[in-house]
Amino acid sequence: MSEGREVQPLVMGLTGSIGMGKSTVAAMFAEAGVPVFDADAVVRELQAPGGALVPLIEAAFPGSTGEGGVKRDDLGAMVFGKPDELARLESIVHPVVANRRLAFSEEHRDAPLILFDIPLLFEKGGTEGVDVVVVVSAPAKVQRERVLARPGMTKEKFEHILGIQLDDAAKRARADHVIDTGTTLEETRAQVNELVANMRASLA
Repeated sequence: MSEGREVQPLVMGLTGSIGMGKSTVAAMFAEAGVPVFDADAVVRELQAPGGALVPLIEAAFPGSTGEGGVKRDDLGAMVFGKPDELARLESIVHPVVANRRLAFSEEHRDAPLILFDIPLLFEKGGTEGVDVVVVVSAPAKVQRERVLARPGMTKEKFEHILGIQLDDAAKRARADHVIDTGTTLEETRAQVNELVANMRASLA
């Protein structure tokens, strides 16, 4: 590499359908020393009391916020099964999250690798902003069992979420790397550590 050239981190985009273990894998990347931008966590922070999104969401969806910030269940009921309303909500949330992601990238500009944990990476066209796509995957039976065990989850909600997400096979086909979580945590962690080591070696 020539002297004086500005080095940018290699950006990995982590995604996977609901119940595939994406959050667990993201934590493993963090344990391996990779800075992780968790889009869902950022949204929760922005929707908490005093969060930047609270007044914007209240203005668009009256009654969806309170002393505790955005009332996620109430807001969810306002947009569930309503594509136009969901698109309106996303038009409020996505630009704010994008600005936070930009700030995160600037903060970690000297890191060799950074990871964006983005649930709808493919569905929302986020692949243009990453160098490498990592998909977290597990057998459909394992996925269903994990999701239906969640508090408040129903088969109807699960099927609806599956319907708006790119299916697992298509995600795996478009991935640069696939992390299999249908195995033990130790084996999954080994896959993550091997990928991180290979990525770092490729930049050396």
